[in-house]
Amino acid sequence: MNGYLQRIIMIGIDEAGRGALAGPMVLAACKLNNAINNLNDSKKLSEKKREKLFEEIIQNSTYHIIFIDNFTIDELGISLSYKKALTEFKEHFKDYNDELLFDGNTDYKSGIKTQINADEIYPCVMAASILAKVSRDRFMKNIINEYCFYKHKGYGTKLHKELIQKFGLSSLHRKSFCKNI
Repeated sequence: MNGYLQRIIMIGIDEAGRGALAGPMVLAACKLNNAINNLNDSKKLSEKKREKLFEEIIQNSTYHIIFIDNFTIDELGISLSYKKALTEFKEHFKDYNDELLFDGNTDYKSGIKTQINADEIYPCVMAASILAKVSRDRFMKNIINEYCFYKHKGYGTKLHKELIQKFGLSSLHRKSFCKNI
């Protein structure tokens, strides 16, 4: 089986927002039904390019997007939050014969295959990366408040930390991630 065909019959999984101080962690799983040009790891694409590709991916794939809110992350921790999402993906795609592939080196006891830098190798994981990143960014940009989430998307930038010190934690902050701020 050639490399392209092998990649098209996989369901790629990636996440966005793992290390953010606020907001959800978003995971996406994507099975490409048609080839899409110019895919790449979401971190290597401009926002404009990600947005364009997001729409193309939606139209040419079977996908599932999961938002893990900050309360769940604080309650379960990152590892169990991942396990919960990965288990949901297995259930969602159970009728497919495709292999699920998660970008990273830990399967969180889900039984899903992992590979470091899969988001730089496999188009389906690149697509999942874009779905997760754009979904999370859109969510964070729509929150209008004193924390300027539209600028930093909840990550631990200097501005964000200064605003936490000024206003305290909001209901969107991950308390377990903000202990030393």
